[in-house]
This record gives sequence, C-alpha cells and structure tokens, in this order.
Amino acid sequence: MLRLSEVTKSYMQAIEPVQVLKGIDLYIERGEYVSIMGPSGSGKSTLMNIIGCLDLPTSGTYQLNGVDIAGISENELSDIRNKHIGFVFQNFNLMPRLTALQNVELPLIYGKIKKDQRHLRAEKYLEKMGLADQKDMYPAQLSGGQKQRVAIARALVTEGDFILADEPTGALDSENSRKIMELFTELNQQGKTIIVITHEQEVAEYTHKKIVLRDGGIQ
Repeated sequence: MLRLSEVTKSYMQAIEPVQVLKGIDLYIERGEYVSIMGPSGSGKSTLMNIIGCLDLPTSGTYQLNGVDIAGISENELSDIRNKHIGFVFQNFNLMPRLTALQNVELPLIYGKIKKDQRHLRAEKYLEKMGLADQKDMYPAQLSGGQKQRVAIARALVTEGDFILADEPTGALDSENSRKIMELFTELNQQGKTIIVITHEQEVAEYTHKKIVLRDGGIQ
C-alpha cells in the first residue's frame, strides 16, 4: 500500500543544506499495525510528514497505492490527505466552537459529502467510539480521553486507507493512554491500517511492526 524507496529530505539551515532523512527504504502493507520510533532529531516527524503527504521528499520515491506522490499537484495532495489518510494528533486539534459531531463531520464537508450523509456517518463513528451521548458536547466539556476518541472518529469517518497517529497518547494519563492503544488494536483487528509515531516504548509494544529511526536512517 505504501512504499518509500531511497527517500531523502534536506532543509536549508543558514546557507548550508542539512540532510534529515538519508535514504529511507520502507514498505507498509494494507492491514498492518506499525510504530515509527526514534529520539528527538532522528527524523521521525519529517518521515511522518512525507507519509502523510504534508511534505515531499528531496529525492527518492514515495508511492501510495501505486501512485508516485512526487508527481502530483498540491490540489491532488490535498485530496489524498482528505480521502485516504486519517490524522490523529497529540493535542487532538479539535475546533473549540464546534460540537463533537461537527468536528467529526469536518473532513466530509471538505470532501463535499452531502449534509444528511455526513451527519449519519459522523454519528456512526462517534457511536463506535462510545461517544453517542456526547455528540452535542463541545471540546471544553470533554475529558482528554474523550477528545482523543472524537479525533479518532474524525480520522475514521472518511473511510480512508490508513490512520496516521502522531504521539496519540502524549497528552493523556496512563489509563487513557492504555484505552486509546487498545482501541487502535481493536481497529487494526477489524482491518484498519494504523501507523503510530511515538517515542514511548510502551506505546510501540502494542504494534506488530516497529521501525526505529536514528540519525535520519532506519536502524
């Protein structure tokens, strides 16, 4: 489903290029449950941005479902992010003035799904997250664990190819962290491909494939 070949990424720092990723070769098959680990400065955030089509490699190729990402327009990249990738962030990234239901509906609005259809789909995924009774609550009225489950419902609602979760337990206590990772495990058992970016060994232990980055390469 996802293949990176000889991927590098460099940024200009002052007048000198700094290479962050150094020839990454990686494939992830449909249905896998993967963690990408590494210390600060290892390149895992840069790799996440490339996998999530938020950035492009400096060299090498990234293919998603056989499509070379480097060869498409910004509008097409935006379309891929909306329809194929569900993002889950450490700090939830919920809109504070929207209810839980409205937050989950957002990707469907961008995807131009009709109002009645997106309403039903958002309700369906909130119910799957155990939040049917909280659908009309605002983020400020929800606990941290509930906010993250709203974010996961939002990631699932487009019914895309995979979930890309960036430190999904970073803002949660240990009990809620365990519940979120068990939820990811359940979703993976149902067939969803999940990629988790983390620096926590306890989180990575839930996954079936562990990729460790150090100094811009896969260890």
